[in-house]
Amino acid sequence: MQHEFEFNTFFSTVLMSLLIIFKLLGSLALLMFGMKSMSEALQKMAGPQLRHVLGAMTTNRFTGALTGMFVTAAVQSSTATTLMTVSFVNAGLLTLVQAISVIMGANIGTTLTAWIMSLTDAFNVSNLIYPAFFIGIILIYMKKRRIVGDFLFGVAFLFLGLTTLKDTGFSLAKDPETSVIISNFFQNFNEPTFANSLLFLFMGTVLTLCVQSSAAIMAITMMLCSTGVLGIDQGVMLVLGENVGTTITSNIVAMGANTQARRAAFAHLSFNAVGVFWVLLLMKPFFAMVCEVSGFDPSMTPDSPDFAIKSSMTLATFHSAFNISNALLLIWFIPQIERFVCWVIKPKNSGEEEDFRLNFITAGIMKTPELSILEAHKEIAAFSERIQRMFGMVCELLTEKDPKEFSKLFSRIEKYEDIADNTEISIADYLDQVSNAHLSDETKAKIRAMLREISEVESIGDSCYNMAHTINMKVQGKKEHFTEEQYTHLHAMMNLTNQALTQMNQLIKGRKDYFDVYRCYNTETEINNYRDQLKSQNIIDVNNHKYSYGIGTIYMDLINGCEKMGDYIVNVVEARTGTKMHS
Repeated sequence: MQHEFEFNTFFSTVLMSLLIIFKLLGSLALLMFGMKSMSEALQKMAGPQLRHVLGAMTTNRFTGALTGMFVTAAVQSSTATTLMTVSFVNAGLLTLVQAISVIMGANIGTTLTAWIMSLTDAFNVSNLIYPAFFIGIILIYMKKRRIVGDFLFGVAFLFLGLTTLKDTGFSLAKDPETSVIISNFFQNFNEPTFANSLLFLFMGTVLTLCVQSSAAIMAITMMLCSTGVLGIDQGVMLVLGENVGTTITSNIVAMGANTQARRAAFAHLSFNAVGVFWVLLLMKPFFAMVCEVSGFDPSMTPDSPDFAIKSSMTLATFHSAFNISNALLLIWFIPQIERFVCWVIKPKNSGEEEDFRLNFITAGIMKTPELSILEAHKEIAAFSERIQRMFGMVCELLTEKDPKEFSKLFSRIEKYEDIADNTEISIADYLDQVSNAHLSDETKAKIRAMLREISEVESIGDSCYNMAHTINMKVQGKKEHFTEEQYTHLHAMMNLTNQALTQMNQLIKGRKDYFDVYRCYNTETEINNYRDQLKSQNIIDVNNHKYSYGIGTIYMDLINGCEKMGDYIVNVVEARTGTKMHS
């Protein structure tokens, strides 16, 4: 009977422990989901404006830091700000120096999250959670207010996760057995030694790296400190570790990216690591200053009035003070940081320029739709420029006399054709992943237009290859040469086609508001009229025996190839501008 009682007691204890663990994990999941939903909703509401703000307000390192701070505070995601900044560096809109200043500011902006968490101890936000859910679901079903509804749902989930986490933490602290076990564990490292400080620094780094969210680990740290289970001095070391851990995550994501992206990510790691180093050296006076500002007495016990509120506010103050002080100190050394990261991160050996590699779309974390579309736009621009270079090779192939150079040039065109096929598939797959997200009608329309663009650009590549193949068949068959008049007409047609390609690339790289659609339409009309004129002339010339029917057929295949490219170019322009140019 006694053994049965002991077994039942043991089983009940295990079951209760599992329930508490799952409650902690579930509240963390709610917290992370709430942060993600809130951040994405804010970026959808202000995405285009944020891009313009980042581009316009980074004239020097100080405005860059302020911009990064305010943008991150607005969207509640330093990762989103960093990724947007790096994409601007790739596009040449920002220098690496400007990007580093923006990321420094993003470090400060992200500390707002800690203050939101600390306020849940100062104010009872649980009464606001369910009204926010109710209002949010109404707005979600109102099509025009759907994004605002998503934002309210994110805020509600965030606070629900925080309050559940806090309540679970207090229930753990009140349970004698659990409290003793956890307290004894942390008591083993309670001595204020340098080794113990490094241990908690390492724990914060690893936990942030595993969870992939510094906000979630910050919430756990606040919960443990406010219940008295974890000492405040141990808590600040976890906070320092979280600052390092969140930069390692971005470096892992950037491993598959281009050189500038890896440099920006490494700069983030570098100045956070330097900050941790000098704070460790000055920890006693720095922490004393933070306690003075927040009104926290290190001798306070968990039974003291306002202990939970004061400890949470102290951690939030320490987090902000660390990032602000570090930014103020290192902002003067941004040029030196740039030189250091450029020295450490060397450009990858990409081999020949025509090796297949996407420049702006990278593997790793899926960004928000606003950022994803921005990156895909730049990838399409690079794709379109590569196709124009391919057409330039076809023009060279037409007049190349050296057999070895001809063979080498034709091989390059074949390689470009393979690259075009792979690029189309890669961009389409990426856009397909983006389309799986919760998107507005405007974003869905953009993705449909971009899918049409890459299909038409790839068709231009096919036409280039077909023209090159036709020229190659003529040379291999050792047929008669084109007449001087035919060469003149071919060059004129190719110049018109290249002009249309240039106009298309100007549109893709620039803003459609300033693009003259009818100029492109006029060029395409000129190509069509010239094709019709040459077609009629070709029949006359063959009948007059100026050249054979066979060489006339090859000649017209090349002319028709240029005309087809003109049609594909117009289709790209229509997709990008949303106008219908063909009757």
